[in-house]
Amino acid sequence: MKVSTNISRRGFTLLEVMFAVIAFCTASFAILALVSQSLEEARRLQRPMVDAGLVASELSLTNQLVENGAVTGDLGDLLGDSYQGYTYSYQIQEVETNRLFEADIAIQNPNQAIISQGSYLFYRPASPAGSMDGATVAR
Repeated sequence: MKVSTNISRRGFTLLEVMFAVIAFCTASFAILALVSQSLEEARRLQRPMVDAGLVASELSLTNQLVENGAVTGDLGDLLGDSYQGYTYSYQIQEVETNRLFEADIAIQNPNQAIISQGSYLFYRPASPAGSMDGATVAR
């Protein structure tokens, strides 16, 4: 009785399997990164971008600034319905005698936590005299 020892083996080598696994893992991680980034962008589109610069841009439209105490308001009334629940507060003071004003602005979310704040300088020569120009009462 004769036993045949000529068996042909068909299959992948270990090196080919390793390359296939590496390619699969690389593609999987790339796809997961894209999905994660897309979800983050979708979340960002759902909530409005809130920055103290929004209130500063509204203040920049005025021709005159007057020193005052803290002014507060609803950001929704100032900029539209998508900002309902957000509040702003600012205080204006004259910092130089040439009518250079500083506005300290803070934005609060509906939970009353400050989410954005900034300090902005405005030059308004048509403004009335402030404390730096010898005015005794803030107007």
